[in-house]
Amino acid sequence: MSSFATSNVVLFLVFSVSFIHFNAEARRLADQTEQPLLFQYHNGPLLTGKISVNLIWYGKFKPSQRAIVSDFINSVTSSKPAVAQPSVATWWKATEKYYQLSKNPSSLVLSLDSQILDENYSLGKSLTNQQIVQLASKGAQKNAINVVLTSADVVVEGFCSSRCGTHSSALGSSNGHIKGKSSKFAYIWVGNSETQCPGQCAWPFHQPIYGPQNQPLVAPNNDVGLDGMVINLASLLAGTVTNPFGNGYYQGPKEAPLEAASACPGIYGTGAYPGYAGDLPVDATTGASYNAHGVNGRKYLLPALFDPSTSTCSTLA
Repeated sequence: MSSFATSNVVLFLVFSVSFIHFNAEARRLADQTEQPLLFQYHNGPLLTGKISVNLIWYGKFKPSQRAIVSDFINSVTSSKPAVAQPSVATWWKATEKYYQLSKNPSSLVLSLDSQILDENYSLGKSLTNQQIVQLASKGAQKNAINVVLTSADVVVEGFCSSRCGTHSSALGSSNGHIKGKSSKFAYIWVGNSETQCPGQCAWPFHQPIYGPQNQPLVAPNNDVGLDGMVINLASLLAGTVTNPFGNGYYQGPKEAPLEAASACPGIYGTGAYPGYAGDLPVDATTGASYNAHGVNGRKYLLPALFDPSTSTCSTLA
């Protein structure tokens, strides 16, 4: 299990939208100034084969907002030659190195499948972790990643105070209640932080709560909340496929792991440092910062991924 956490103990992670288990991560990051970060493979399964990504939209989202996320998922495995480089697919290809280094290398193909709308807040506007699992269980549970996305007016247990999103796994069921002798399915939850905590979970598209108050970057899809959600979703998606059940690739304790993207918090382009996302391309028309092209002319800002073969954080820009 991995969750996105926040704190003000170490500035570096304040500027990251990853915020995964901050206190333990902060100590490890401090140690990394003296030695390289070494990932370990814990001999567990990675997600392989054909995996469907199901989106569960909880609360009010405009169709244009849903399109930002669905286009991102479609961009992950897009091979369309019309997509300019660097692309989302190029970014995602970096996860293949984890498979190549595992004992049983295999291929993974993600595809967007169903989208489930729960616009009437069937479980209310304040959700527990168990209710997130219940919502995630609405998606298909075989060979799937079910992604729960909560709208800006939904409060989730731990949201903002300790995390921006999380990924884990649960036993399959028909009604969201855990029961035995069912296969596990992976799930992700990401919240829209536009009004609740943009300084924590939507940086660098919003000024951070702490540290230098630099001008925030312009969001590539003109939606601070949704563009922030894409960053968190991208990080969690990389963590999900490479550490789906808590025994895949990670560094540090199992309860507070550093994973493929959370090992590189706040890094989006070369030259990144606390409070500065790095050198990034800027759209000449909109002034938006980005580092990846997607389908339908989309642009996205995606986090650096840890390269297990070089023990460095790899960026697209």
